[in-house]
Amino acid sequence: MTIQELIRKHQILAKDQKLLRAAFDYAQSAHAGQKRQSGEDYIQHPLIVADYLATWGMDPVTVAAALLHDVPENSEKSLDEIKKKFGDEVTFLVLGVTKLGQVKLRNQKDPTYIETLKRMVLAMAKDIRVVLIKLADRLHNMQTITALSRDKQERIARETLEVYASLAARLGMGEVRGQLEDLAFPIVYPKEYNQLVAQVRPKLQNAGHYINVAIGEFARIFRQHEIPITKIEGRIKHLYSLYQKLQRQEYGMDMGKVYDIIALRIITDSVEHCYAVLGTIHQYFKPIRGRIKDYIAVPKPNGYKSLHTTVFGPEQKFVEIQIRTKEMHEEAEYGIASHWAYSDHGKPKTGVKTNQKKLEWVRQLSEWQKEAVRRPEEFLESLRIDFFKNRIFVFTPKGDVKDLPEGASAIDFAFAVHTELGLHCGGAKINGKMAKLETKLQNGDVVEILEDKKLKVTRDWLNLAATSNARGKIRAYLNKHESGLLTRLTPAFMKRKK
Repeated sequence: MTIQELIRKHQILAKDQKLLRAAFDYAQSAHAGQKRQSGEDYIQHPLIVADYLATWGMDPVTVAAALLHDVPENSEKSLDEIKKKFGDEVTFLVLGVTKLGQVKLRNQKDPTYIETLKRMVLAMAKDIRVVLIKLADRLHNMQTITALSRDKQERIARETLEVYASLAARLGMGEVRGQLEDLAFPIVYPKEYNQLVAQVRPKLQNAGHYINVAIGEFARIFRQHEIPITKIEGRIKHLYSLYQKLQRQEYGMDMGKVYDIIALRIITDSVEHCYAVLGTIHQYFKPIRGRIKDYIAVPKPNGYKSLHTTVFGPEQKFVEIQIRTKEMHEEAEYGIASHWAYSDHGKPKTGVKTNQKKLEWVRQLSEWQKEAVRRPEEFLESLRIDFFKNRIFVFTPKGDVKDLPEGASAIDFAFAVHTELGLHCGGAKINGKMAKLETKLQNGDVVEILEDKKLKVTRDWLNLAATSNARGKIRAYLNKHESGLLTRLTPAFMKRKK
């Protein structure tokens, strides 16, 4: 792909082309001579990531940030240079993606750690556009993952399943979630993947031909009833989604109970016609009891809207049908990203209205609300992430993450890592620079604690610590060691003691 192809493909407006060309030229210069593990020129990666984001309807600033997202990590160019050339907003997004690049799924068996990692991704991002760039980045990395060693493939694929596919689902990006899961599935669960493919293969024989037959038959019926149809498309269910369904108790790995391997999406122009389509389908094809679902009247928690039914379709084969408007379809495919989508004339959508929805996080740790807004810039502002404004997430030098309250200091971090490290901490490096133990930490800081084997725990440390964990361990030490209790006491305290 070239920058010209990207601009032409997405019909980028002339006023925005200058920014994208400048970002591309800068990235191309920064990555000059670099190759990916797959052997392709490195610049192809940011180009493809930018292409995904443009496809999802993201604004030019986000697409420009996507072109630049690997520059600070993989070149000698600095964020300060990017800021001088491209301004604060682009730099903010690039910095956010750079920080997310530090996130590694290390303890893969601990569900608490995995949930902390998910929360941290959102908390560090501060702006949903950062998460969207990271999702596009991960999608392309997964598509080229076979170039990596087996160990790296397994770590990245598991991280994709546990963290990034889950994030895509939370953001309502169903198609992105499905792609990420299907790319990770054969790497994380190769045995189960091969077994499922063997089970599904007979049902998928001639699936492409059947989809075309079904589309033709439904189109004929809707023309006969003069129901306006924008598009009918068919698909085969994502394999990982099918695997998860078979894992549920009611299915018991019985493929005979799965009716939605083949699905059609019918897109029409209004809610009224959605219900007309549903009624017409049921006139011609018998629905399966219990398989009719109205997600228009009662949307899913992530905002998903559609009518679902499963019928004995043409040739008496099961087919699931999803019925939705164009706007519902965009949100189902691209979730929250769809609100940046551009109209055919290249102007941002106006009058975007979204119902107040809750995006429930694990254990209901957070919720955000989407407001009805009139201008895209107001909508961007409404999507700032405030879920965890009272928490910060800080890295060890090895990339492990510690979840701390806002206002925590380096000494709190030391005790969060290990009690002995806390008791022996003599100093700290924050992002590679020496700092005092009382220095307040910020989201994304990398903290290295410098040990001092000569214990210097004093009552003063209680004033440096913000967490109950650190303060409790300091008190326990002071109560046990009289020398620690008496070190550096204030004159007023000594007078009270006498």
